[in-house]
Amino acid sequence: MGGLGDLRGFLNELRRRGAIREFKEPVAIEEAYRFIRSNPGAVAIFEDVRGYDLKIATGICGSRELIAAAIGIEPAALHGALNEAMRNPLEPGEANSAAFSEAEPDLSHLPIARYYPRDGGPYISSAIVSAKSPDGSIENVSIHRMMVLDRRRLAIRIVPRHLFRLCEMARASGSRSLPIGVAIGLHPSVLLAASSPAPFGVSEYAVANRLMGGGLRLAELGNSTRVPFDAEIAMEGEISLEELEDEGPFVDLTGTYDIVRRQPVVRIDKVYKRDGAIYHALLPGGPEHAILMGLPYEARIREAVAAAVPTVKDVRLTPGGCCWLHAVISIEKQADGDGKNALLAAFAAHPSLKHAVVVDSDIDISDPAAVEWAIATRFQGDRDLIIIRGARGSSLDPSADQESLTTTKLGFDATRPMSKPRDKFLRAGSG
Repeated sequence: MGGLGDLRGFLNELRRRGAIREFKEPVAIEEAYRFIRSNPGAVAIFEDVRGYDLKIATGICGSRELIAAAIGIEPAALHGALNEAMRNPLEPGEANSAAFSEAEPDLSHLPIARYYPRDGGPYISSAIVSAKSPDGSIENVSIHRMMVLDRRRLAIRIVPRHLFRLCEMARASGSRSLPIGVAIGLHPSVLLAASSPAPFGVSEYAVANRLMGGGLRLAELGNSTRVPFDAEIAMEGEISLEELEDEGPFVDLTGTYDIVRRQPVVRIDKVYKRDGAIYHALLPGGPEHAILMGLPYEARIREAVAAAVPTVKDVRLTPGGCCWLHAVISIEKQADGDGKNALLAAFAAHPSLKHAVVVDSDIDISDPAAVEWAIATRFQGDRDLIIIRGARGSSLDPSADQESLTTTKLGFDATRPMSKPRDKFLRAGSG
């Protein structure tokens, strides 16, 4: 592993491969976002955005092939690389100086816009947020959507995970705010690590550094938070522990609008930019959103299932399930019951998972028709269906109880019964 350096290095490699669309003529910001919305998954860069001294890039994390290319591995090795990085994080080095310089602390100078007409406001959707515990011993790095309120304030969506926990620790220490660093325009390894379910207490920067083969360096901001030294844009600020504002509506991973919530306010104190800075516009509900959220949890599911059954071939959080709610798991079945054990392990590893299908290794899990064929020919509802009622679900599922966040989970064991002849369940000519 080792990857391709910073975001600019990766974009240059995509240029060399002819894998990026470049718009060199001046374009209005509304036109750029219209293209992004109409071409989900397209890898593109807008070199000249009217009214801004920044470029806009999009689509850079929109497939597992792109993520793998950025890391410098084959797509099939992604799960293993992620799990290895989370097991053995590597602390990054400190940079003597940052690649950026201070700019006016005014959010209106960044090309932030509404992705969809009903958005509650302009949104930053690709930023990492770094924060530390009051004693500095714990660092967390995670991706959060942030809605622009005015030139210096944003409303940040925080779910009850690690950043929320740091906010509670700061509140318990008597603080009225939590210092944060914000960075935009980053190497895909950093974004992937920031999306990973690393344990609390493990800095996602260290996960990213392992993925990058030790190539990540960090710059410390004035409030003691850290950002990648070669970030295109960095901001120094704080999360208010007392001030809330309405956040939303926002198009989330499911492609539907999330509800409006009262969320904490971020106050920006300083902004830093590289010369010719690149703003990463990540389409909500698009392929980048899905890959960055889903891929780390595929790796987590795979590791959990591998502990429950002898051999796991592959795992997919499916596009039709928003790369979050539905999974397909391929195993080498050794005994009846392996399929159900695999399903239970998957639900435990990814609490947001709603429906899961386990299939034999001869089924191509990236082919929805092949998975459906396995359900049609190898599954019996009275024998092979697991129903889990009243389980904790996902806030992203609009059909779930949005107050208790409970849902009914279904597991489909679409593997061949060991007691029946194998040939009876094979496609003709498949061997």
